[in-house]
Amino acid sequence: MNVIIANEAKAMLSTLDIDVIKSVDGVHTADEIVDMFKNFFYARMILDITAIKDYEDITNIQKISIGLDADKIILLLPNTEASTSSSYLSKIISMGIYNFTTTVDGVKYFLEHPNTYKDVAHIQQLNDLSSTINDKVIAGSRIIGIKNVTDHAGSTTLIYMLKKELEQTYGMSVVAIEVNRHDFLYFNSHNMISVDDEHLMTEVVKHKDVAIILIDLNDSSNEGACNDVLYLIEPSSIRLNKLMRRDRRIFEELKGKKIVLNMSLLSNSDIMDFEYEGKTKVFYNIPPLNDRVKNPVLSDFLSKIGLINKTKEKESGGKIFGLFKR
Repeated sequence: MNVIIANEAKAMLSTLDIDVIKSVDGVHTADEIVDMFKNFFYARMILDITAIKDYEDITNIQKISIGLDADKIILLLPNTEASTSSSYLSKIISMGIYNFTTTVDGVKYFLEHPNTYKDVAHIQQLNDLSSTINDKVIAGSRIIGIKNVTDHAGSTTLIYMLKKELEQTYGMSVVAIEVNRHDFLYFNSHNMISVDDEHLMTEVVKHKDVAIILIDLNDSSNEGACNDVLYLIEPSSIRLNKLMRRDRRIFEELKGKKIVLNMSLLSNSDIMDFEYEGKTKVFYNIPPLNDRVKNPVLSDFLSKIGLINKTKEKESGGKIFGLFKR
């Protein structure tokens, strides 16, 4: 039997089909949570970190790891740069908490396949590399991460086109890295590298002397390796409705982040509708592009994200009706 302590992730955790002996909602101090469960028998504790008062203070997480059995805790984290960075996760690991995730699927996995230290040791190694990243890479390179939000939003091809534009038009040194996939090999282009999540930081350090590093993040949560992260959405009705069925809170989670509409046929008025319905802000709108020819829109986009200096051009688009089914 399991216990659930939920706050902001209550709706997400309500979809779990598991045996629950006790469920607690709302925000509680670390001491209150320890007092509630220190003499309570349970198999696993699914703990939404936002249910811990002042959870940003890592000492409150430490109180729980000391007062309760850390091996039984599955920590559900908000999908933010701060809480998924290697430095933050390294601190959690040091407390003996090895099971942490940002998704309900991750919770389901850890219920059946809990981590040991061996499974997460590489994260602490990544943290050791973070200072190297800051000292040797960011000072001389711009590291841009690109992540698909909707299925098949085109991050891989977009990175290829951006790399080609930067190299051929502006003569810049660029390395592209994809994480946990091997799609780059089909482009037959130099300096396009495939690595697993465990070796991402090491690969970034290897290329500290290039001007720009583009990272296709895929399912990696290591967004902290990047100076900036762009979140791609392919805004067709079918992609958006599939996205909303999978996670109705997705635009809340993306609040304040740079949303890029890719392969988009939206007009300016359509984009305004999109922003209104999603209660969000679009950073840039990229139309469908031919990767075999030069695309002027890419120069404007590169200027927008600060990689080159160029006078801004008008964005173009098409038409769509009814972005989200209610």
